[in-house]
Amino acid sequence: MNSEELKARTKQFALRVMKLVGALPRTIVGRAIGGQLVRSGTSVGANYRAACRARSKAEFAAKLGTVAEEADETCFWLELIIEGELLPEKRVSALLEESNALTAIFTAGVRTSQRGRDRR
Repeated sequence: MNSEELKARTKQFALRVMKLVGALPRTIVGRAIGGQLVRSGTSVGANYRAACRARSKAEFAAKLGTVAEEADETCFWLELIIEGELLPEKRVSALLEESNALTAIFTAGVRTSQRGRDRR
């Protein structure tokens, strides 16, 4: 997957997160988790775009680390939605799978970029 495809994928992910947040109950808990989820879920794509504009390999690795952290945080909020029964698991599971996949992709990218720096 090239960077343009990954940019599109993370943007679609953000849009799906936004739609899910709109379906959360309008309770104190729903609003609190929704706010956290929309921030982390949309920042995956935004921070990946920033990583693509990095001025050095070290900056790229650091920014990619932030992307991986935000994707993993998104997993956490989605898990809370399921386990807290805010929405049916069936409604959330595909997005959780994508969040886990993005976390794995970006974590692997961080490791790869760090190995390249360690060899020097």
